[in-house]
Amino acid sequence: MASKRRAFGWVAAIVIFVVLMIVTPAIPQSQEYHDFADQRTLFLGIPNTLNVISNFPFLVVGLVGLVLCHYGNYFRLSLEGELWGWSCFFVGVAAVAFGSSYYHLMPNDARLVWDRLPMTIAFTSIVAIFIIERIDERTGRTSLIPLVMAGILSILYWRFFDDLRLYAAVQFVPCIIIPLMAIILPPMYSHSSYWLWAAGFYLLAKVEEAADKPIYKWMHHSVSGHTLKHLCAAMVPVFLTLMLAKRNAESERKSLLETWRVEWVRIKDGRIKQEGMACEYSTVATATES
Repeated sequence: MASKRRAFGWVAAIVIFVVLMIVTPAIPQSQEYHDFADQRTLFLGIPNTLNVISNFPFLVVGLVGLVLCHYGNYFRLSLEGELWGWSCFFVGVAAVAFGSSYYHLMPNDARLVWDRLPMTIAFTSIVAIFIIERIDERTGRTSLIPLVMAGILSILYWRFFDDLRLYAAVQFVPCIIIPLMAIILPPMYSHSSYWLWAAGFYLLAKVEEAADKPIYKWMHHSVSGHTLKHLCAAMVPVFLTLMLAKRNAESERKSLLETWRVEWVRIKDGRIKQEGMACEYSTVATATES
């Protein structure tokens, strides 16, 4: 029964995707995308200096995370799928430093492929990790390679057909699904709220990317929105690394939504008790006076 439900889910997703590809128009890559606000060469002859060197945190976090995945099992990853999923994620994060720096040295479509490719590997790995932790370990493990391949194909499809629809789906669907899954589905581990912090920083990074030129103007041409986007986006793997280091297996699996509901009821009951005590005190004081 479970296998039939999974098969039905995959078939439904493919059908919906095919229908959307038929009814929606192609999205070409705008060449204005490569026109960044900060194009200064500040030192060492590096063009677009700040947009290049602001990728360095990705290398640091990616390498640290990858080492901790395998060194003495520091993250206490108990499932094989988890190990492979998080390894792919941190490899993708570290590779962003090289791909994005290469692109920003001379922004164009050909180099943009190498900027987007490692990010796509990181996105798709996270989806597989979530399936492992929230739905089913076997399903998540077996979906890791297909998801990563789907991400790579979305890049190739854009490059050869100048259509960003597949890449947009790979990038933005996880941004919607992962926070929802983090809130609704019960986790295997504690510190689940770190997922929401990571999602919040990624959302902030996208806002900064969209406001690249206005931010550059507001900051008196000292730093651009795209540079800040790199720094905020690097906070995503930082929070996920902290989560991996701090978390423990949950003996009683509760979703964040259920936890928040319990906390709200507790706060509400506390207020009612305080109001009741205040009423009793007022009644006693009035009786004493009379």
